[in-house]
Amino acid sequence: MQEITPNEVADRPLIDVREPHEWQQGHAVDAVHIPMGEIVERLSEVPDGAAIICRSGGRSARVVAFLEQQGRDAVNVAGGTLAWATDGRPMTGTVD
Repeated sequence: MQEITPNEVADRPLIDVREPHEWQQGHAVDAVHIPMGEIVERLSEVPDGAAIICRSGGRSARVVAFLEQQGRDAVNVAGGTLAWATDGRPMTGTVD
């Protein structure tokens, strides 16, 4: 599984797989919200090459593994939104 840092996301589509209450607290500005539990039914909304992010990288790694099993191209954002915020990337709200 390929991992990238928040600074390497660049022009990749960014999919946040956290729960709705986590999303509402704060998220990357350009992210699209698809909770982990909805990935299967919303698979068509995940573009190839997407960067997948969660709070710290664990859930997003599981989602990337699933996407790869489906023949999709995706990468895990190492450190998740915690690393995203620490790196000073644009966010709405805060991440705890």
